[in-house]
Amino acid sequence: MSFGATILDADGLRLSADEKAFFREVNPFGFILFARNLETPDQIRALCADFREAVGREAPITIDQEGGRVQRLRPPLARQWLPPLEHVANAGDGAERAMYLRYRLIAHELRALGIDSNCAPMVDVAGPQTHPFLMNRCYGEEPDRIAQIGRAAADGMLAGGVLPVVKHIPGHGRATQDSHFDLPHVSVNAEALDDTDFAPFRALNDLPMGMTAHLVYDAFDEQPATISLRMMAVIREQIGFDGLIMTDDISMKALSGSLTDLSRAAIAAGCDVILHCNGTIAERAEVADAAGEMTAAAQTRAEAALAARRDPAELDIPACEADLHRLMSGKVYG
Repeated sequence: MSFGATILDADGLRLSADEKAFFREVNPFGFILFARNLETPDQIRALCADFREAVGREAPITIDQEGGRVQRLRPPLARQWLPPLEHVANAGDGAERAMYLRYRLIAHELRALGIDSNCAPMVDVAGPQTHPFLMNRCYGEEPDRIAQIGRAAADGMLAGGVLPVVKHIPGHGRATQDSHFDLPHVSVNAEALDDTDFAPFRALNDLPMGMTAHLVYDAFDEQPATISLRMMAVIREQIGFDGLIMTDDISMKALSGSLTDLSRAAIAAGCDVILHCNGTIAERAEVADAAGEMTAAAQTRAEAALAARRDPAELDIPACEADLHRLMSGKVYG
């Protein structure tokens, strides 16, 4: 079965009849959840079942559950986590283990609700210029260390049966603007980008899925990475990432143009899947029509990503929490 080259969202707590019919017709590769979709455990599980019933398969369902400011599930549905930067700083030399445990517990929470993917780890390299919208979501300023921590986070999710989505490839840390509202430009040279920003993604280039950055890298192209054939070649060849690449939300204001034109441009550049969030059903239909079905190469990568999804390993939650508290001297949750 060929998948539609989209990941789409829903309006509310359950699918309407129109949404069910639409998803059945366009067969998106997967789905994404937001706060408006999350009320009670039983409701979330029922909505996940609605999605999968509509497409007739175990479609992946993802979410942004980094912890800190960016986590859709909050108490009482899930633990409230410290921002990643603070979590890593508090753990010190134990940061890798602490982030493994954090994301192992997050994976356990997600799978219990029917969610089997998470838009993390975020391995953008922080620096003095990093915009506040991103800064405390980062893991630090040293590319090698960030890669090690990102690997630990991804391993925690995979052990819990959750597919990680590494972001924002090829690196968002130098952005001085928020790409939700503006198009950031990065003006440093290609060598500096390769040595620093690209390095964590190269170290994690075997992960099953990645999400693009809506940034212009002036050393390579005048187009944002998401719609740049040149930047997608950098991601595939120079960074060596061969997993499924989804766009960041195609409706973000960093990108200018119609949803049709942007979706077609992203697919033509080499993205496998268009992520569209927070739109009307008519806008979802526009994106789905423009994206079409996955290319043969994208379908192969999609199937490989799904093959990496496995049943969760057993988890001793009290032991996991005790280990995490020890590593962080008790300051674990926000």
